[in-house]
Amino acid sequence: MSQFDYRPYYRRHLPHIQPPGATLFVTFRLAGSIPFEILCQLKEEQEQFEKRLAQIGNSVERARQADREQRRLFGKWDKTLDLAQTGPVWLGDERIAALVAESMHYLDHRRYTLEAFCIMPNHVHCVFTPKAKSRETYYSLASIMHALKRYTALYANRILGRHGDFWQHENYDHVVRDQKELNRIVTYVLNNPVSAGFVSTPEEWRWSYCRTNF
Repeated sequence: MSQFDYRPYYRRHLPHIQPPGATLFVTFRLAGSIPFEILCQLKEEQEQFEKRLAQIGNSVERARQADREQRRLFGKWDKTLDLAQTGPVWLGDERIAALVAESMHYLDHRRYTLEAFCIMPNHVHCVFTPKAKSRETYYSLASIMHALKRYTALYANRILGRHGDFWQHENYDHVVRDQKELNRIVTYVLNNPVSAGFVSTPEEWRWSYCRTNF
């Protein structure tokens, strides 16, 4: 089995879950966009929580606690990105933002149904539903992110006249459980530039998209 084949679950540094037909909330960021010491702190928090989680015998309570902790850590991680005073902000270059936006639209209806995205100076939020390849399998999250990151990294580095890693290798992703949560997440994505203080309303931000009105 290839690393890009569809699997309902796999793990690198973070767990990645893709139930059949699920809509996913994915955040990916530029390499070096979070200081190393903060990454170490977040990783230590995650490891300590997983130890505590393993001691919870009730599976329902364990799942509830895991979901709550995942949201808490994501909030800290995302706030760190929004407030970053160091690290690359190449996505703030209109040429790079346009490249990423065009690439996400290109994969829409080919590998996924795109619900929404927002391109921030050092990271991207997107919401999509991977399409079925056959009755038995789907385009995998790993293959989608590989295609998106590989293409945009190649041409972004050419535009910038640089070499080396452009994107952080691993992304943060979360399964959207229902329509209510989808509405909440898309609203969060579209309001990210407002929360970061870049604009007053979501409509002012050029580098965002939403398939339907929320």
